[in-house]
Amino acid sequence: MRACKIPRCVLILRKGQEDEEALWQAIKSVVEKALNSFILMRAAEGEKMRADIFSRAHFILECVSFVEQRSPETVREYNKKLTDRVHELLGDVSLDENRIIQEAAIFADKVAVAEETVRLRSHIDQLLEFLNSAEPIGRKMDFLVQEMNREANTISSKASDVLIARRVVDIKAEIEKIREQIQNIE
Repeated sequence: MRACKIPRCVLILRKGQEDEEALWQAIKSVVEKALNSFILMRAAEGEKMRADIFSRAHFILECVSFVEQRSPETVREYNKKLTDRVHELLGDVSLDENRIIQEAAIFADKVAVAEETVRLRSHIDQLLEFLNSAEPIGRKMDFLVQEMNREANTISSKASDVLIARRVVDIKAEIEKIREQIQNIE
């Protein structure tokens, strides 16, 4: 057998002396320009997100106002339906008005959402305060949005009125959109 001779090549790479200061000066202005553009773009995006969240929070407040105004009306409507139904079933028989009032009071207590709307308003006030903060607020806002959603869920579970239920759906949709925006906030 014959041995195969492979030519050996050896490369030697020698690095020349570089002037790091000169190299930095050559790229410094480009890096500074890119960073400044990034900061400006980030600030503009942050302002748009702030405006979006602010707008959604105010829409939620409008819905909460509707729920607060409509809620007592649902009790009055229930009282009237109950009275009408008893008259329909019993005819002109004398009604125990105290019993009707008692049933209406039980219903009113069951569907009362004042506590939840007050807390929801408070959470929105805090959210709007956070939007004006210069410190990192992402996690705080995330927790606050969870609380807002909890209040909306409670209102929803108490709602016995279609109009209120629709507004609660609107509230929850806006809370979800705010939550999505908050995922981009530090």
